[in-house]
Amino acid sequence: MRALLLKLFKGRIVSPWWIFMIDMGIVANVFIVIYLLRINVYLPDYSLSSISFSGFVVLACYGFVFLATGSYRGVVRHSNYQDFKMMLRVSFLAFTFLFIGNELLIYFNVEWLQISRFLLIFHFLLTALLTITFRMFVKEVYVFLTPKKTTTDVLIFGAGEMGQITYEAICNDKDNRYNVIGFVDDAVRKQSILLHGRPVMSWSRAMDLCERKNVQEMILAVNHISVQRKHQITMACLDKGCKLKVMPSVRNWVNGVSNQQQIRDIRIEDILGREEITLNQRRITDGLSGKTIMVTGAAGSIGSEIVRQLLRFPVRKVVMVDMAESALYDLQQELLLGHEDHPFEAVLADVTNHRRMEELFIQYAPQIIFNAAAYKHVPLMEAYPYEAVRVNIGGLKNLADLALKYQVDKFVMVSTDKAVNPTNVMGASKRACEIYVQALAQRNDIKTAFITTRFGNVLGSNGSVVPLFKKQIQNGGPVTVTHKDIVRYFMTIPEACQLVLEAGFMGAGGEIFVFDMGDPVKIVDLAKEMIRLSGLKVDEDINIAYTGLRPGEKLYEELLASKENTLPSHHDKIMIGKTLLFDYDEVNGQVEELLLALQSETDVDLVLRLKKLVPEYLSQNSKYTEVEVQGRIVPVPIEMISFR
Repeated sequence: MRALLLKLFKGRIVSPWWIFMIDMGIVANVFIVIYLLRINVYLPDYSLSSISFSGFVVLACYGFVFLATGSYRGVVRHSNYQDFKMMLRVSFLAFTFLFIGNELLIYFNVEWLQISRFLLIFHFLLTALLTITFRMFVKEVYVFLTPKKTTTDVLIFGAGEMGQITYEAICNDKDNRYNVIGFVDDAVRKQSILLHGRPVMSWSRAMDLCERKNVQEMILAVNHISVQRKHQITMACLDKGCKLKVMPSVRNWVNGVSNQQQIRDIRIEDILGREEITLNQRRITDGLSGKTIMVTGAAGSIGSEIVRQLLRFPVRKVVMVDMAESALYDLQQELLLGHEDHPFEAVLADVTNHRRMEELFIQYAPQIIFNAAAYKHVPLMEAYPYEAVRVNIGGLKNLADLALKYQVDKFVMVSTDKAVNPTNVMGASKRACEIYVQALAQRNDIKTAFITTRFGNVLGSNGSVVPLFKKQIQNGGPVTVTHKDIVRYFMTIPEACQLVLEAGFMGAGGEIFVFDMGDPVKIVDLAKEMIRLSGLKVDEDINIAYTGLRPGEKLYEELLASKENTLPSHHDKIMIGKTLLFDYDEVNGQVEELLLALQSETDVDLVLRLKKLVPEYLSQNSKYTEVEVQGRIVPVPIEMISFR
């Protein structure tokens, strides 16, 4: 019998019209019961015709509202809190129509059509109660008949709105594998109360349960929590052998819906990020409203996030430019799912192709440009300086010159902390871009505001240590770190891109905006925490191997050179770097000579020219360390020299 009932429940063989008929049966029977009670109490003379007509009116009104709202179309065995609220609202709506109609009849003194207010009120209350009870009964029977799956005892950290949403998402999931045994909250006033029949406990009690292995997992479900507290919770759970998961905040839900599938493992980005950044939404909205914006390098980690951020504002169009076909296609398909109006266009193009880029400027007439197109991998650029100069400097010059020619309003260049006192070709190429953009901004005959934004490493970006470490951990190790003392500044991708947008509408032009990167992080500590977050032990399950500094790599990155100072801006996380100014004609001449030299000179010659353009560039741990700028080149082994 149990198996037969379960089979009946699992397949949706009950038509929605049967649910409609059951609801209407409840309405009719409640009307009859209420009328019988009233007659029994007051014993007045009632005509059968008036009772029948009143019943017909009540049934018609409720039936119309049920049909109009579609309240009968839900799968009853999966009813939830929202379905129950809907039945209450639907019943109240029908009651409201009847009550207003009845008051009009009383006003016009049409006695034989009137229905008692007492009857209408109690009919509404009983109808709402019984339709909800019917759904709850079916749901509970289904739960009782469903075979019990192996569940994991779990605590939800957060007894607020987010915690309750998480609880409901778990309970409403037909494939639920969690058994929520309680909530945890730091607020003393919430502790020792019951929430959904589960106790709200203190952190110390929760840790005691984890230590006694009564709890295998904890779900972090809070909208606002400091990164320091999040880090403490993470480390404490790891120490107790309790796995920590996260319910994303509302704005990060997939398709705007909460469900158990959204609960994910905690990531290194969650505990290394900083406090939530507050943007000047009005300034950014005013700056972007109705504008056509071009984003170069749009398929990369930074470029794609800038595009996502831009599409949250009332832009006219976002032109996404990249030469990486597959990555650009993937971004296009992702955005098509979330933006029905499609205010964007994917363009396959190379920023180093001047003619092609000019065609795009003529076709789209962009008013704002975010340039995130660049080669960024230090070892590769150290091996191939030709590409660093061609793409990073050549592409930037193309875009900046075209922005000037076609009178673009804003040109925002994304730079890096490796441009400060550069020790490698990549950093030097980005510093050369900064110099060119700043020199261009000094001209008096320009309309375009040229702005540079500079920040450190971005967590989770393509080629960063985080994806590399993840892959190495998945493969069983070892996790490779270049040096035990190497440190880097880190920022999450959304943080970096939000600050790029903010900085883009702060300056008048010519500024280098430097982002507050927080405290530097030792890479070896990052590796250890990622190993622990994977549920493994350092030097037992996964080893850490030191491979030595790579060519051009330095132990410590800087955000400001020694000759620079900073001024505060309107945003507490953005500073204005005061840098040495350069003459445009001189800089432009050097850049043009450098780009012309691509056709004939060796890598060493190109690096020498780069050192002349960027005086603070001193190669470190590199084959170009011997290259000096005193008008000559110290001999370099012939095997290190390449020709094109």
